[in-house]
Amino acid sequence: MPEQQNIEYKQSWHDDYLKWVCGFANAQGGVIFIGKDDDGKIVGVDDSKKLMEDLPNKIRNTMGISVEVNLQEEKGKYFIEIITHPYSVPISIRGRYYYRSGSTKQELTGTSLNEFLLRKSGKTWDDVVEPRATFADIDEKTVAIFLQASENAGRLPENKGLIIPELFEKLRLTENGQLKRAALVLFGKEPAKFYPNTFVKIGRFGKADADLKFQETEEANLILLLRAVLNQLNHKFLTRPVEFEGMNRIEKSEYPTAALREIILNALVHRNYMGSPTQIRVYDNKINFWNEGTLPEGLTFEALKGFHTSRPRNVLIADVCFKGGFIDSWGRGTLKIYDACKEAELPEPEIKEFQGGFLVTLFKDNLTEDQLAKLGLNDRQLKAVNFVKEKGKITNKEYQELNDCSRNTASNDLGDLVQKNILVGSDVKGAGAFYQLKSIAH
Repeated sequence: MPEQQNIEYKQSWHDDYLKWVCGFANAQGGVIFIGKDDDGKIVGVDDSKKLMEDLPNKIRNTMGISVEVNLQEEKGKYFIEIITHPYSVPISIRGRYYYRSGSTKQELTGTSLNEFLLRKSGKTWDDVVEPRATFADIDEKTVAIFLQASENAGRLPENKGLIIPELFEKLRLTENGQLKRAALVLFGKEPAKFYPNTFVKIGRFGKADADLKFQETEEANLILLLRAVLNQLNHKFLTRPVEFEGMNRIEKSEYPTAALREIILNALVHRNYMGSPTQIRVYDNKINFWNEGTLPEGLTFEALKGFHTSRPRNVLIADVCFKGGFIDSWGRGTLKIYDACKEAELPEPEIKEFQGGFLVTLFKDNLTEDQLAKLGLNDRQLKAVNFVKEKGKITNKEYQELNDCSRNTASNDLGDLVQKNILVGSDVKGAGAFYQLKSIAH
């Protein structure tokens, strides 16, 4: 039986495995079997009696916790079962903290350790008091924007006539009259004065990541940042193709506004404010958003495509944004992103873990190398599609010359591209016949 999230198999005992016990105690608990191989088959232990005496003492002396250590026998072979229960307080070994995530043991350091210690104390980062701040650091205009939004959403009843300290107490943004971190992130005049990485970086790149064309930085509180980042993208970083319906001029965004707004909101609400700033990279055929921090435990990237529970990293920030009508509390944010792209007939967004963070990519082109590869195109067809992108069209003869293939092969390949709705044949028949991208033809 292979190892599972809460089970670890070891053929013999080494003191290094105390880290696994620590990891289980800090997570959901678990069991270590000593005397079993990686497949769960019993190989036995020779020093079972000594281990039964030593292990409880070692664990208690190094971590200050108690575990169940049981001697088991099967088919004449002995193995040891170490059952570790989860602890509500953080457990360490000589000042180092370990955590069981999935089927791996991780040492917690830096921001991950800070988040873990806060969580064990019943707090989240945004729920901590900021002793350096006063109400003079709060932007009243932002509060007014929030109140109007919450009134429109109908999610914050009985807020009429409240002064800011009363409103913040109602929103749980203060403790004994002192402002919490969430208050400054949401409504602060200069959040960066307290937390330097609260800004958003936006860069426009060429074909390679080394080719940075220009960049901008947006600094403000969360509520103002949402509008500022969207405006910056629309006016400087993204083109707005123009169409006409009758006499009316209609500007459209390269990417669905609903998807952009939802991604930026998710980035600002759920980001790790102890880590790096939110980063947006704009390319010719895609745009990606990177945020430091990983998915909550137990949630997978595949689950984001369907129903999943809402588990915010910053509980207070998320709650205030919900009351303001900016987000909902049902974990539907990623569904809105997928749906908006599908409605705009764009490729499915890519959401993945990347360099200790969360990377979301929207694709503008249905015919990128990655997208075409998913459709099962062969090398000749890939070369032909790129040819059409550059030249605008391709004939059967050009296909033959490009790929050094027979007319028959060219006809079959082109017919397959038509069936896959990538190319469409021209109305012209005979020697003048050509193929072009379906999106261009229509």
